[in-house]
Amino acid sequence: MAIRIVRLGSPREEGEGLRVGTVRRPPRGVRKDEYATRNFYDVWFPNLSPSDALLKEAQVAEDEKSWRTFKRHFLAEMKSPEASHELDLLAALSHHTSLSIGCYCVDEARCHRSILRELLMKRGAEVR
Repeated sequence: MAIRIVRLGSPREEGEGLRVGTVRRPPRGVRKDEYATRNFYDVWFPNLSPSDALLKEAQVAEDEKSWRTFKRHFLAEMKSPEASHELDLLAALSHHTSLSIGCYCVDEARCHRSILRELLMKRGAEVR
């Protein structure tokens, strides 16, 4: 039982469990009934993705300073009651079932999913 942090669209690992898409937009050019079979996600959870404005900021964060600025702004968004409750839920579920969360970004180090990993671990989630 644990949460795995994955790249959406990548092959699923054995025992990965339910795949949760923490992205602002569904995958382009993919029919809704194919999201799961094409390894994107089983459930869409956009509340744990950066806002539209912040997503644009992240896409141009090329240096360490701009990435730190994005991270600070995203952490502020994740302090909202809704996001906080959802992170608490995922952390609690990680002790009872296997699931994964993810985003489309190639490099996790420059993706909001790396920040979600940190936030979940701070909440006591079991993270692989």
